[in-house]
Amino acid sequence: MTKSAKISEDGLLGGKVRLLQPEDGYRAAIDPVLLAASIEAKPGEAVLDVGCGVGAASLCLSSRLPGVHVTGLEIQTALAELGERNIQMNAAFGAVAIVEGDLRNPPPNLGLGTFQHAMANPPFMETSTGNPPPNASKAKAHTEEVGSLEDWVTFCAKAVKPKGSVTFIHRADRIDHLLSLMRNYFGELVVFPLWPAAPGSAAAKPAKRVIVRGRKGLKSPTVFSPGLVLHDAQGAYTSEAEAILRKGGALTLK
Repeated sequence: MTKSAKISEDGLLGGKVRLLQPEDGYRAAIDPVLLAASIEAKPGEAVLDVGCGVGAASLCLSSRLPGVHVTGLEIQTALAELGERNIQMNAAFGAVAIVEGDLRNPPPNLGLGTFQHAMANPPFMETSTGNPPPNASKAKAHTEEVGSLEDWVTFCAKAVKPKGSVTFIHRADRIDHLLSLMRNYFGELVVFPLWPAAPGSAAAKPAKRVIVRGRKGLKSPTVFSPGLVLHDAQGAYTSEAEAILRKGGALTLK
């Protein structure tokens, strides 16, 4: 990030989490908040946030679950540096740490195989499809130029202990691909759609995002959850979504 790059200060969870992030580039919206809300971790457990950016999901998880240790892995130096500043601004030293590195060649001190949970909001676009954003940092966050979806799934499988959980938020239209990859390593899979409006309502639209969680080495069948409706008929957040996005509540996948 150049010295002239503009930084904004924003709030998540109703202002409980303060976040410095680039004005021009990848910006955290509701995806990392929903991802963090879905993690069922206990005090003392370790969570790896893969591709953590400026630390949005890590800090939201730490805010909701004190006593959980979160490590973020981020390949972009500028975002990792902002993440360190966000840790300081949110007084999260000791609870959240960010390690700079590439999941395809992870730092040796990362501790692969020691985490109880891993979470990730991987790039949504394959490199061969669509038009990548003109901003280089945003393009790296949105396209698979630094690792395919298979690379992300394989890395997360290596990161967690046996029976550990791995949770992704991804595009609903790539669910077949994601599930086919996850079934190589995980069972007890849960597919949780995020509905823009209530199914069957006048404003109903197909889900654009899904949260998928699996547990390493298990063989239980896949469960399709009813999911979460994000908006009511007037376009405002539903009370269920508000409880998560504004009040820091948990999101139960099943």
